[in-house]
Amino acid sequence: MKCLVTGGAGFIGSHLCERLLAGGHDVTALDDLSTGSLANLQACSQNSRFTFVEADLRDEAALGRTVRAADAVWHLAAAVGVRLILESPARTIETNVEGTALLLRLAALNKTRTLITSTSEVYGKSERVPFKEDDDVTLGPVTRSRWSYAASKMLDEFLALASHAERGVPVVIARLFNTVGARQTGRYGMVLPRLVGQALRSEPLTVFGDGLQSRCFGSVHDVVGALITLMATPAATGEVVNLGNPEEITILDLARRIITTTGSASTIVHVPYDEAFREGFEDMRRRVPDISKARRLIGFAPKHDLAAILKDVITDVRSRTNT
Repeated sequence: MKCLVTGGAGFIGSHLCERLLAGGHDVTALDDLSTGSLANLQACSQNSRFTFVEADLRDEAALGRTVRAADAVWHLAAAVGVRLILESPARTIETNVEGTALLLRLAALNKTRTLITSTSEVYGKSERVPFKEDDDVTLGPVTRSRWSYAASKMLDEFLALASHAERGVPVVIARLFNTVGARQTGRYGMVLPRLVGQALRSEPLTVFGDGLQSRCFGSVHDVVGALITLMATPAATGEVVNLGNPEEITILDLARRIITTTGSASTIVHVPYDEAFREGFEDMRRRVPDISKARRLIGFAPKHDLAAILKDVITDVRSRTNT
């Protein structure tokens, strides 16, 4: 196939490009490099079947050319990271909503098969755990910009499903739960590489709040494989599918485990949310995926547990910091 990956220079996007190339496909990555990096595509750039296009997702001419040439589109371009979202709420909404709307209009012209990556953030403050795709969601007030990301991604999902129903675009939506691995940085608030970097530098590990909030971390290798399989599965068309690993851990226990695994002399310091971000910041206590739908549709079963994920991230952070 001729494949287009928006956000292809990002952490997940670059892994997806590599996997598609390994499968014998022609791959075009489109990215504005605002948070992605050409360094992530170093291996891809040596392949004659790979093309990189530097462009904003809202550049209709550039996006139109790449979508028209594609047999399948994986849409990963989006604002990323809690810190970036809080600092640039307008950019978050515009990038997520305007870019996705344009992409779907272009995909409708040739009924191009399209996968939209969404996020576990759309479940908001729901206390019904584990989260299922058809659960109700609970978001905070519009006066707290934290929820702008969740709302924008929910609108992306509505647009995708409406494009499928009204315009016949073959779409599938993947909700990702804390995907982690090599090449992810802690620059925009991603907790795992941030804590690993602190441990390797023997700095105090900063845990926000009481640290009893829990998360589930999924390997980028498992997720990328599932993104490709979902696109090749007709039964997934028009569906919303959770992708992640149900193995749950509190952030405080994660910090302790990182210290033990790295052999670091670091301590743990608790930082109030209001100090780390801004007054009134809200967080979710638990975020656990129900992956039974993914299992039923594509036989999805995570192969990498937290121990393997930590090893992968620690190795990567060491190589990038010479620590």
